[in-house]
Amino acid sequence: MKIAKYIATLMLAFVSMIAMSSKEPVWKNEAVMNVNNGQFAKADSLLSSLSPQECNDHAFLIDSLRQIMQRVRRDFCITPKDGRTEISRRVANVTDSMIEEWKQKKYIETMVIDGTEWWFRKAVRNLWLLDNEIFGVQNELARREEYNELYGYYIETMSSKADDNNIRNWHQAEITFTLDVDADAVPSGEKVRVWLPYPFENGRQRNIKLIHSSHKAKYSDDSKHHTLYLEAKAEAGTPLHFEITFEYEVGAVSYSYNELAQKIKPYDITKKEYKKYTSSEWPHIVCNEQMRHLADSLTAKGGTPLEQASAIYDWIVENFPWAGARDYSTIPCIPQYVLDNGHGDCGQVALLYISLLRSIGIPARWESGWMLHPGRVGMHDWCEVYYEGIGWVPCDVSMGRTVKNEVISNYYKTGTDIYRLATNECNNGTLKPQKKFLRTETVDFQEGEVEWSGGNLPHSAWSSSIKVNKFKRIGTYNTEKSK
Repeated sequence: MKIAKYIATLMLAFVSMIAMSSKEPVWKNEAVMNVNNGQFAKADSLLSSLSPQECNDHAFLIDSLRQIMQRVRRDFCITPKDGRTEISRRVANVTDSMIEEWKQKKYIETMVIDGTEWWFRKAVRNLWLLDNEIFGVQNELARREEYNELYGYYIETMSSKADDNNIRNWHQAEITFTLDVDADAVPSGEKVRVWLPYPFENGRQRNIKLIHSSHKAKYSDDSKHHTLYLEAKAEAGTPLHFEITFEYEVGAVSYSYNELAQKIKPYDITKKEYKKYTSSEWPHIVCNEQMRHLADSLTAKGGTPLEQASAIYDWIVENFPWAGARDYSTIPCIPQYVLDNGHGDCGQVALLYISLLRSIGIPARWESGWMLHPGRVGMHDWCEVYYEGIGWVPCDVSMGRTVKNEVISNYYKTGTDIYRLATNECNNGTLKPQKKFLRTETVDFQEGEVEWSGGNLPHSAWSSSIKVNKFKRIGTYNTEKSK
């Protein structure tokens, strides 16, 4: 991306952050440019030179810039020498030209900070995933193993009958989510504010019930990031433990391509919701000229929205392999990042997919939370696509990137399995009650958030975990209840 466009996009990301300021500070452009150019020492010096009044008036922006630099430093922490040594353990006779070629292909992601080159902390592991010339056999075996697992979930889903809402295989899940703050991470007597993920009703999730909470919990009534808010006072020498246990019912959705093709209708472009979900949501859902041109080229054959969405899905699956991602909050524009680097994790390819669909008038929106597959519980992002005459249909681009098999690819193209805990129906939203400092997860909300009056508490000072206590089938859904 050209430097001017890169900076402009980064500036957009900070628009909401400085909304509380009555006047844009004159030093902001210089500070952001220094951060963008990897000149962190200059940025630190500039921020340190500000008057007490400036620091007070623009505390959120200053804190955010400092946190972005800290997160970049944390992500880019491997020296080229150490990285090369690690590669040499698996690849014999590594040469300078090989290293340079991997950098050019973006298999090894680097950044120059204050004149020194640093490698991304996941760069070597990503190299194993991305270089199929050397590691293709191992990668194919891993993809086949994942395919076999996903195929089993597909068979399980399709063996049950769909209800009137096209939902199958209803299960009841009981989940415990914990967050532990290190002792003395916050001064004694200070209030610690915590947000924990919580499910929401979306047609595939229902009958949500809070069973237990370690502290008084408040639900986020007016946020698309669904949370329970808890707080407690810190005590010297004592860690803080926050915990919630909840249950919900979850079902799988699966539409066949032919079924959708028969039901789909032309979009009513006058609807407010249509306009909302075919527009940009800066900085990570982008409907600009570049995205429109790319989407047009991928759908040059025309066709229905379903056919166009399918063509874009297939293109992403074919061309953007999975790789470990850097901190989302340090990426100015995630869809552009995926296009520039040629790879992306689940959330990154989902944002590219949403951007491309919206650019040609197909409504799409974000959804995310956790995947609860047995033995493989982890954070996960996907999306939903709206088809007139059907409604919102879940779609998981990342799950389509297993071995080339139409059954699994098509299944996740217009459906999803039961092993989901959806907690977000937007990205880059506002938590309720509102957070005072830059979030740890600025784009998504999955691991929780912690802050106190002195600022956001970094992830190094706390940890969170999720446990599936129960996941059992509950039989046929009462279709009368769903009407």
